[in-house]
Amino acid sequence: MRLVATPLCLAIALVLSGKAHAAGTDEAVLEQLRKLSEQVAAQQAEIERLRGQVQELELAERGRGLSAPHGADDQDDAQRLARDANQQATDQRASQDAREEEERRQRQGDATVQIGESGRKEEAQRREQEKALVVREHAPLFERKFTLDAGFSYSYYDRRQLALSGFLALDAIFLGSINLDQTKATVGTLDITGRYGLTDRFSVEASLPYVYRDTRFVSGGAGGASSIVSEVQTRSSGMGDASVAAYYQWVKESQRWPDIVTSVRVRAPTGRHPFGLKLIQPDAENNNLNVPENLPTGSGIWSATFNVSALRTYDPVILFGNLGYTYNQPRSFDDISPVLDQISPAKVALGNTVQLSGGIAIALNDRSAVSFSVAAAVSGATHTTAPGEKKQRVPGSSSNSTTLNIGGSYVLPSGWTMNGQLAAGLTPDAPNFVFALRASKSF
Repeated sequence: MRLVATPLCLAIALVLSGKAHAAGTDEAVLEQLRKLSEQVAAQQAEIERLRGQVQELELAERGRGLSAPHGADDQDDAQRLARDANQQATDQRASQDAREEEERRQRQGDATVQIGESGRKEEAQRREQEKALVVREHAPLFERKFTLDAGFSYSYYDRRQLALSGFLALDAIFLGSINLDQTKATVGTLDITGRYGLTDRFSVEASLPYVYRDTRFVSGGAGGASSIVSEVQTRSSGMGDASVAAYYQWVKESQRWPDIVTSVRVRAPTGRHPFGLKLIQPDAENNNLNVPENLPTGSGIWSATFNVSALRTYDPVILFGNLGYTYNQPRSFDDISPVLDQISPAKVALGNTVQLSGGIAIALNDRSAVSFSVAAAVSGATHTTAPGEKKQRVPGSSSNSTTLNIGGSYVLPSGWTMNGQLAAGLTPDAPNFVFALRASKSF
């Protein structure tokens, strides 16, 4: 009888060679291949030993004269022993393959978890950078750093007015004077702001503006003739109204709540006030044209503004809104009359203002963002009180200024953040357009 183990060896060698080929030159796989080769050699030695025992058993049985059928049974027993050895080797190989597969899957799982955690951290960091870029434009960043902010805004106004002083005769003929007025005004404001975060929730700032105004007054209808038109240009510049502000973050953004920030700003009357500026007639041939001898650069009164702002992130969109109220403190002036050689002291109470704004911002990446918003400011009427007289309402002094704003932000490699904004007036009381450009950097 003969036992042939060559097919088993070839099968195992093919499997091992296939695995080695798939694994490449990985040292761990080569080490496992060496161990498995040793196991196969040991199994082959065991098979050879069993074959020798079977042959010795056959020779001994034949020497005792046993019949062939009994020897066949012994041969079957030897074959069963060989098959059991082969099965044991196969089972060990399968068990080893299973352990290797489990270890490989575990390593891949650990790598996937590490990559996933790293990706989530990078995504969270990217969102914080994008949020900071957007928040920088609409609310202060509560960092314990000093931030320098410089900005310039350019506003343009164009107003036309037709004034009729007379009456209609026979419901068709106008008898009286006609005054056609047009005012074209530009206002440029340069302001420097410093902000410092005292804590991660509280910051303070101070701002000082410089204002330049250029206004052209155009009027026709001198002497009742609409063909005569006069134009006068007036320029003025000076310090505007300085202000200080404080911000406090009551709520930090979470799954349930947005960022909620409150602020209070106090504005001082450091600029030139408009009360008591006399009107003059620059064109002797046109008595309809009267212009102020100088232009104001401030409001002339103390004011305080209270704001509540909210900001919510819905990646990549950020929603923001603001509600504010400005209180103007009444103030007495020695003269508020615009008429030359006339003095009229009075107490002036400017109308208080309610501000409401809201919009969305979209972070394009960690360096740039765009925003769209609408802002409205509704002011009450102004009242004056002369000594010994009742309070009087100034006609046409209430206003509603609403604008549509489009803005963009970009962080330069040097660390400066550039913010640009274009505002278009939606109501007659709002400027035709406002262009603003700001630059800020934290130190």
